[in-house]
Amino acid sequence: METSTHADDLKTIRKIMEESSRFLSLSGLSGVFAGIFAIIGFIIALLILNSDRISDAGNIDLALFIDALVILIAALSVSVFLSYRKALRNGNRIWTGITKRMLLNLIIPLLSAAAFILIFYIEQNFRYIIPSMLVFYGLALVNVGKFTFGEIQYLGILQVLIGIISAVFTEYALYLWVLGFGILHILYGLIMHKKYR
Repeated sequence: METSTHADDLKTIRKIMEESSRFLSLSGLSGVFAGIFAIIGFIIALLILNSDRISDAGNIDLALFIDALVILIAALSVSVFLSYRKALRNGNRIWTGITKRMLLNLIIPLLSAAAFILIFYIEQNFRYIIPSMLVFYGLALVNVGKFTFGEIQYLGILQVLIGIISAVFTEYALYLWVLGFGILHILYGLIMHKKYR
């Protein structure tokens, strides 16, 4: 009987330590929605690229930028909302020192990606824009894995691999982009939702 009590105490201590050192309010459903939004963005991008109405390159760039921006804002908004709701439901605070460190470790690779992508765009070297998105995003996920669920690192590694493949097979880059940002996010989100709900 006493051994069982000690085991329960150890489990409680471990849970408290994990909650204080990791951001556990990340919602698996946010990954699902991010993937769905990415697929919608991919479909819109294909429609833009195949449209006869938009012939000017500047207009195509602007339309693709707006498409990407709307999808990014939608995915981030849903992610923040679902994570906030999960934190409230579990009685956790969402804005902690861990959250700040996690965001910092996420933002640094993403800002680096933005700089690379901007350079590629200015030099009109469109070939490596999508690979850069995937590789840097994957590195950002690997980087934040130490602050949240460790499984996110596997998603990051897969994103990096897909990014490298898309750098080699650039003619399939847009399809590899939707594989990484769309399908993998949905699969990851479903797995995480089932495991940690």
